[in-house]
Amino acid sequence: MNEREIKMAKTTTHTGGCHCGAVKFKFSAPTEMSLTKCNCSVCSKTGFQHLFVPHEDFKVMSGVDQLTTYKFNTCAAKHLFCRQCGVKSFYQPRSHPNQWSVNLRCVDAGTLEVAETIEFDGQNFDANIEGLRART
Repeated sequence: MNEREIKMAKTTTHTGGCHCGAVKFKFSAPTEMSLTKCNCSVCSKTGFQHLFVPHEDFKVMSGVDQLTTYKFNTCAAKHLFCRQCGVKSFYQPRSHPNQWSVNLRCVDAGTLEVAETIEFDGQNFDANIEGLRART
């Protein structure tokens, strides 16, 4: 096993949350993960950087009552924002119904490295989603 494979195999607990600290979460994942950058209308305006985490590996530690939901277009994605500071630290994506999308920018520093960056053309979602699913 090379050094990269060892990092990918090693998992740890990562923590994070919104800006004001009302919403806090943790998840178990490798110390090195793929990051997805999307150019859809929401991600490009908010700077969201996606880490896909299976539902069973993610837990909200506090602030569930502080989350508000925004849906648009197909209403399949559930964008969750902190009622206090407005930050979307994670959400339920349309692209990965069995995973949460966690915003790398909301993960506490020190436990996670980006292995690769995947550029996703979310402006043309239907034409590109199967390619993204195959990589993440």
